[in-house]
Amino acid sequence: MYRPPTAEAEVAEELAAVRPDLVPRYTAALPGARAAVLTRLWRALAHEPLPWISRRVTEAGGLVLWLADGRGLRGPHADPYATDAYVTAVHLDGALYDDPARLVADLAVPHAAVFAAELGHSAASLALSRAGRPDQPEEWPRLDWEWEQRVVDGHPFHPNCRSRPGFSVAEQFAYGPEHRPVVELGTVPVPARECLVAGAWPDELRDGERLLVPVHPWQAAHVLKRPYDAWSPAHPLMSLRTLALPGGPHVKTALSARLTSSVRDISAYSVGASATLSAFAEDLAARTDGLLHVTRTLGAVSADSPDLAAVLRESPGLYACGDEQVVPVAALAGTSLPHSPAWLAGFTSLALRVGLRLLELGVALEAHGQNLLVVLSPDGTPRRLVYRDLADIRISPARLTRHGINPPGLTGRLITDDETTLRRKLFGSLVAGALAATAGSGPALGTALEAAVRDLPPGPELTALREGPLPTKALTLMRLSPTTPGDQWTTLPNPLVLEHGTRDQ
Repeated sequence: MYRPPTAEAEVAEELAAVRPDLVPRYTAALPGARAAVLTRLWRALAHEPLPWISRRVTEAGGLVLWLADGRGLRGPHADPYATDAYVTAVHLDGALYDDPARLVADLAVPHAAVFAAELGHSAASLALSRAGRPDQPEEWPRLDWEWEQRVVDGHPFHPNCRSRPGFSVAEQFAYGPEHRPVVELGTVPVPARECLVAGAWPDELRDGERLLVPVHPWQAAHVLKRPYDAWSPAHPLMSLRTLALPGGPHVKTALSARLTSSVRDISAYSVGASATLSAFAEDLAARTDGLLHVTRTLGAVSADSPDLAAVLRESPGLYACGDEQVVPVAALAGTSLPHSPAWLAGFTSLALRVGLRLLELGVALEAHGQNLLVVLSPDGTPRRLVYRDLADIRISPARLTRHGINPPGLTGRLITDDETTLRRKLFGSLVAGALAATAGSGPALGTALEAAVRDLPPGPELTALREGPLPTKALTLMRLSPTTPGDQWTTLPNPLVLEHGTRDQ
């Protein structure tokens, strides 16, 4: 017989030892955190190609999922673009479930036990994150890392939005950006002959014939299990493993923990491609009429291991002029801006104009809310975009060549001429990701897209966006398919043609 997961109780026990003042707030935050995770899970159950769901039926009272074993799972109508926690409970064969971990465990599908444990940790960690946030809204930040640390809830659509396995409560407070710590980064010396280096590695991180590789304290303690030398205080950004150095660049560290779907390390392939990609992207951004900046990669190093590597990258804040601010799209939900339909339409138009233009030329950005930033005027008007982290874009040599652009001298996973792959990369990250999360619902997203596409130049990519279903990563299917490598995909109803009513799916 399944017993409720212990993640919530374990977190409460650790919290009582390190921050007893937050225990009441944590306890109060748990129901809302469960609902937030359950809402993300319900989106997946409603729209992903999970093999043990045989039929989906939309009825007047909501959605019924018929499982292959004959059980019925009932819940509300599923808006795939909603970010509010509107699913507080579902019913499996008449039994009520308000805990996503307990629901998945009792579904008893393949690999459910591991995923259920992750969901329990995600809800507990989310409640911990919410417990520590300020009571009142703050003034807009002035520094780039302050914007990043306002993102409390993590991924807007992944059920593992705050899952941090391997992190104690004390470590979440010490390293989680939403808790606003200062992290003391270290360095590990490695003989230069054993390292792969791209770009210009700074003198500050050299010691004779050795390179000093920046290392995250968690990585040093749990993965490398070796001492390191103190280097610099830094402010963690929303990705956890990337941190802002005081007055300087951002440093992306290897952090071999499973956050949401993936284990985060830095491959030798990414390091080797970084300088070429950075130069290529700088040239490409110049073709967007000043609407896009791409942060330059200053240097990258791998000590012959994905677990000991680092990338130094420009701060996006360098691309603000005067009183402008550069804001990660994921942080927009914490402002009043997305609530204005006119503002949302303007931002959507800007993002699509840039994204579709680059896709036409031959580059698909992974423009989710973490990689994509917007430059705002003092009154909040979106002026330009900034993109960072080129490690997972897709590049089409054939498209580039057709437009008279020399493809970069790269091979491997970044390179593809496959039309479906290119469109999935951009549409899934930008439209089903960044724009959907900013809009907060299907109707709001559809209204913004309809207003934006009227003024966009026609072309096959715009036609595909307007007429086809919208691709997105099947995030839950991926977690329940541990032996299947790579991304898996599903499609969502196109918000431009979204129809409501009763239908069998």
